[in-house]
Amino acid sequence: MSKLKIAILYGGRSVEHGVSINSARNIFEHIDTEKFEPVPIGITGRGIWYLTSSVGKNIDQGSELCVRLNPQHPEFIASDGRRILPDVVFPVLHGTDGEDGSIQGLLKAIDLPMIGTGVLGSSMSINKLVAKRMLKEAGLPVADFLFCNFGDPVFSFQQVRAKLGLPFMVKSANLGSSVGVSKVKNETEFAGAVQEGFRYDDCVLFEKFIDARELECAVLGNDPPEASLPGEIIISKNYEFYTFDAKYVDDQAVRIEVPARIDATVAGKIQDLSIKAYQTLCGQDFARVDLFLTSEGNVFVNEINTIPGFTDSSMFPVMWKERGISFTELITRLIDLSLKRHAGTKRIERDFMSDLKF
Repeated sequence: MSKLKIAILYGGRSVEHGVSINSARNIFEHIDTEKFEPVPIGITGRGIWYLTSSVGKNIDQGSELCVRLNPQHPEFIASDGRRILPDVVFPVLHGTDGEDGSIQGLLKAIDLPMIGTGVLGSSMSINKLVAKRMLKEAGLPVADFLFCNFGDPVFSFQQVRAKLGLPFMVKSANLGSSVGVSKVKNETEFAGAVQEGFRYDDCVLFEKFIDARELECAVLGNDPPEASLPGEIIISKNYEFYTFDAKYVDDQAVRIEVPARIDATVAGKIQDLSIKAYQTLCGQDFARVDLFLTSEGNVFVNEINTIPGFTDSSMFPVMWKERGISFTELITRLIDLSLKRHAGTKRIERDFMSDLKF
């Protein structure tokens, strides 16, 4: 029986390019090669696609790719003549042009099975403003917020403080990994934080700072989805919040506890909220939900990550490992979930018989 070809997309035109490479490398190394043939496809920071022999930073040393836009026979064609028809595509692309629905739309248009959340859920989840509006509309607890678009009159420091108190967070609306995020404690820090937020996006979010424990919950599946036990990110006092460096650079910045040391009732509440957030934002196959737990026992949904990290220390695989699912088995489950979901889409009619003349 031939192995299924799994195209692993990595890199991308995003400030999270390097994070994507680290995640994809781990997937490439842990995928079950008895069942699957991994096909790494790297995307450079300029957006050029290459077929590569492994996953690494030297993407442009591979063979440049183009895509055959034929839903009946979609394939990747390399500059050296190789032609690849993947059975499943696994986008391991964090942030812009990868986690925002753009790549998902391309794959949907050519009818390639894909692991993970589709166009709608991806675009809603990565946009912090849209996600918070949707979660709030669904009755889920989120931190108070304001927003401003580039070119519009910006709120003054006094206006934001009056609404959200001090300190408050300033965030680029469409990024992850804490890029474009600042904590503002006084008026002196305000203008620089807003400038940093607009550096990476056309929309900036002002959010009430929640003094709380940082918890995460992994969600897996579709019908129905299931949630892991929550894990906790314990941040060093050297950091004022969970910054990019704390996440990826400084290996002494955080320690994780999986499962988190919390009451079973609270853990159940977090699992329920995570599944509801996942469903509200049209999550598919898998996601990681980030939450806050205050000392009073209040839980707030912070955001949902539709393509969470996949390194050995990343919370998503670690939380499922605690539930008895190895990294290799987790990848296999994701492939099976995507194939089953894609097969289910075949029931949708695309033709409509009418008397319309054209």
